Amino acid sequence: MTVHEAAVAYHEATVRDHEAAAVRGIAPARAARELELKRSEFDLAVQLGHIRTTRDPDGSPPRVGQAEIDRLRGAKGFPDALRDRGRAVGTVEGAALVTISPARFTRLARTGHFTPVRFYLNRYRAVVWLYLADELREFARDHAELLTGRTPPTVLAALAAGEDRRARTWRGRRLGLLLRSTADPWERAAAIAAVLDPVTMAEVVPDPYERSHLRVLRPSLAPPLAQSPAAQEVVAGLLLADHPDEILWHRASLADALREARRQGPAPRPEPAKTSQSLPDPAHRRSARPWTVRSRPALTEPAPARPARPTRRTPLALLARLRRRKSPAART
Repeated sequence: MTVHEAAVAYHEATVRDHEAAAVRGIAPARAARELELKRSEFDLAVQLGHIRTTRDPDGSPPRVGQAEIDRLRGAKGFPDALRDRGRAVGTVEGAALVTISPARFTRLARTGHFTPVRFYLNRYRAVVWLYLADELREFARDHAELLTGRTPPTVLAALAAGEDRRARTWRGRRLGLLLRSTADPWERAAAIAAVLDPVTMAEVVPDPYERSHLRVLRPSLAPPLAQSPAAQEVVAGLLLADHPDEILWHRASLADALREARRQGPAPRPEPAKTSQSLPDPAHRRSARPWTVRSRPALTEPAPARPARPTRRTPLALLARLRRRKSPAART
């Protein structure tokens, strides 16, 4: 193959790949590279709706269409503008953005004024909450009175009562994003059920087949973390609703979502076992073929007689017989 033929073959393969990507979409890893994003930045942008994805009916992971890649790459300020829209910061950096101390930032976050967008565990298994930089700047413009002066009494009272709404507000945000990403009623119900513990879910969904279907459709609230069992236990505690008001709200939401899903169609159930042919009615079987008593056939030949057991001759009997043969009286 000449150099020209190799170049033509490479061009044709590239065109075929481009056409296939335009039809089926691009895998997340490749899409992140083309958009010049880290995988964590790409996943967050997808969750926030900054990057539109498509889903196949077979349940494969979401893919990004080539038209969406071209749209984002052609936007003004790419890639810094796209990266900045999904920029997540911690407590120290977030406090610097709104020009307050980290302690005051934490107090406002614990009372629900800042909504976390994601979290991770540090080396000491402590939860580190991250916030969107754009939302923090917007909060500083709209609520400047909370950033200066004395802390409001309502905030101090909530802190004195041990209030910490960071996990609750994160769950609300994550659940809202999941509900916005699908229109299927059963998938929406599964997203709501994901924040309820098994006991509460069984109370709201008494049908075991519906619970099984919801578990199959259950989305992932947080990315899987390959950490120790103790760290996984900490993460599991953040995924479930724990406040009575929050639990009551999600119970009512799940009940409404289930009514909508049932109107669309029932949950899958196992099919009954099918026999090769149907059995006849017992009454018809008795009338068609009455029961008859069959006599046992007689034996045509008698059983063979058991041979008699030979008698045992003792030495005394043999001796007496010999004497009778030798005596004269026996000969005459």
